[in-house]
Amino acid sequence: MIVSLFLAFFKIGLFSFGGGYAMLPFMQEQTIDVHGWLTTSEFLDILGVAQITPGPISINTATFVGYDIAGILGALTATFAVVLPSFIIVLTISFFFHKFKESKVIQNVFQGLRPIVLGLVASAAVDIGKDVFIDFKAVIISIIVFVLITFRKMNTITLIILAGVMGVLFY
Repeated sequence: MIVSLFLAFFKIGLFSFGGGYAMLPFMQEQTIDVHGWLTTSEFLDILGVAQITPGPISINTATFVGYDIAGILGALTATFAVVLPSFIIVLTISFFFHKFKESKVIQNVFQGLRPIVLGLVASAAVDIGKDVFIDFKAVIISIIVFVLITFRKMNTITLIILAGVMGVLFY
């Protein structure tokens, strides 16, 4: 189990570009579809806790998924595995980046990666959203939070607390 967990999260860390939110579709696929470690509902619960916990969402999610699957050892394994590829890649790039940072090819590669990241984040939002929006109460909470954050520029911490209170009241 620990080896499978390490390999799954190493692959997530290795093939995810664009940060935490871009990793979510890969995490969802690996933990739900490929390995069957979690249900969609369990993944959404972990994602909610990871979102409100300080730190990067990808690392928090990996830690909580690992813990749910294999306890403390699973949490340590998943966290280490998801971070290791980035560490290796950044260390390797740092040796060469100074030499090639002005290269037009390198600049074009980075320019080309931006839309991919946006697409991955949008994909995660749609995938997760379709499961959340089956529940009418969740739709109401989502709309209220969206309106308050988009048009009222309300503080995120206040909205998290408000959404939690609405969850207690609605459910």
